[in-house]
Amino acid sequence: MDQKNFKPIAIQAGTARRIVSSHRPVERKNLSLNERLGLVSLIDEGMRLGLADAPVVSDLFNNLWELVAATASGAKINRNTPGNAQNGFRVLEISAESGEKLGRLNMLYLKKPLPCYYLVYVEVAVPYRKRGLGNQILTHFADFLSSKSAIGILDNIIPNDDPTYDIYLKHAWNPVEDIIGESPSGKDHNYMIYLPRGFENKDLKEPILKLLYHLGRKRTIIDMRDNQMMVKRTIAEFKELYQTLTTYFETELKNRESSPFMRFMFTRFVTKLIAFRRRIGNLLGYTGGESMMQITVSPEVSRLKLKSYAPSELETKNPMVVGDLELLSRIRDDFKIRPARTVESLPNYRRPNLKTWLEEREKSFENPLTIGDIMDLGFDPTRLKEITIDGQEFIFERVQARQIPEIMKKNELLEHISIKMAQEKVRNTPVRTNPALLIFQDRGNAYVLRSKIDAIHWEEALEQVQSHPHLKELNRTVKMDSIILSTVKEAVEAITHKLGLENGMVLDQLSPFISWDLKNNQPKMMIDFSTTYLESAWMA
Repeated sequence: MDQKNFKPIAIQAGTARRIVSSHRPVERKNLSLNERLGLVSLIDEGMRLGLADAPVVSDLFNNLWELVAATASGAKINRNTPGNAQNGFRVLEISAESGEKLGRLNMLYLKKPLPCYYLVYVEVAVPYRKRGLGNQILTHFADFLSSKSAIGILDNIIPNDDPTYDIYLKHAWNPVEDIIGESPSGKDHNYMIYLPRGFENKDLKEPILKLLYHLGRKRTIIDMRDNQMMVKRTIAEFKELYQTLTTYFETELKNRESSPFMRFMFTRFVTKLIAFRRRIGNLLGYTGGESMMQITVSPEVSRLKLKSYAPSELETKNPMVVGDLELLSRIRDDFKIRPARTVESLPNYRRPNLKTWLEEREKSFENPLTIGDIMDLGFDPTRLKEITIDGQEFIFERVQARQIPEIMKKNELLEHISIKMAQEKVRNTPVRTNPALLIFQDRGNAYVLRSKIDAIHWEEALEQVQSHPHLKELNRTVKMDSIILSTVKEAVEAITHKLGLENGMVLDQLSPFISWDLKNNQPKMMIDFSTTYLESAWMA
């Protein structure tokens, strides 16, 4: 697709929306500030401003940001927590006078070759950032290091262009090279050192070099422990948020009511939960010790039908679209006036995982899905919708509206790949691209239109060939999983080399797909006497 045609277009809905709640007022229990913020976080960040007058959420937004400012200004450092070690970690916490946790500093004590605390990370909850709490906890950490007669060391992973990049320099942390000369870690790490007064003017080159060597050996273990703590904490936060939701909507749940706002909030919660559940499986050191099975939803919540876009009370902006004007002219007017409602009414994309799940439960694609269904599935099938325009098949993908700039950058990368890889093949397989053609923005979501291709995501392809009954035996013979893995690996390596990209950039930004016969649920492969290879590989 020619990027020159990818231009923003404003769509006027014709009449201004009135913020009128279709949600009958009910008695709400008082929620703490953090509980209110937890619910607000389920509403897209772009909607937060200007919603205080919406009856459906007035109790959440009333004086909210004033309370955040007051809470941050009265925050204190919990001086008792550093001695309470877990997995070797010690924590400094920022707490409000009410006891609510606003942020934390994680550190790890290392005895040799000299007393040292390795600062794993500083975290401040999103609503309380840019209020001086990060500076406050770093100042306290410096005092803590002085009291323990120990140095501090950290790996500064803040990007150079981030406004907070120099926060450590302002607190007297200096690059490790100032002490040892050129760092042996090279470009892999950006270590910084804090020296309390008792360590100044001492020759620390040799012990610091030994410390860096020791850290290098232990880095994997440190990351594993950090991941385990993160998973445990995040599971606790999900449990607390679910409890907050059930408290906030207690009356509706008890009366078996099903307001659009309640369904929207529970849908947002569950989609975030299952996304986290998928991600943690790939974390270094995660073995399932903190089981996601701890989080269950009640039958009253499970039976709620999905509501994947915000009710009209939460959106005051007219729909917007960017993309190809010629293609836009071929789409029905209701997509331009009410994108969210129209796209969400389309049939779900018939991906193999969904088809198998429906067949096992004797359901059809026309059956509406519930909260319990996507908890069972482990993904949200309603994110992908099918549509035919002038006889050509397309797919709509629902993403968060704030991802639009990211999608535009991906399109630029895909255009470069399309040019550079036009004549290239990996393992006899051509590499193609499937860029975004149109992007509609409405109700806090973005709906990305792409061509429907005969391909599925490579991870789903692996799952199918390794688990589906009619493919398992064929896989033993042809080794389809090995072919898929090697093709994706070599395609990513070829793109990285051809475009001169950093390692990992392609998989960080794009998703590989491999050719697939969707009707018969099997990979599209070319087989001859000498080799077997995929018909095509795709980047999207």
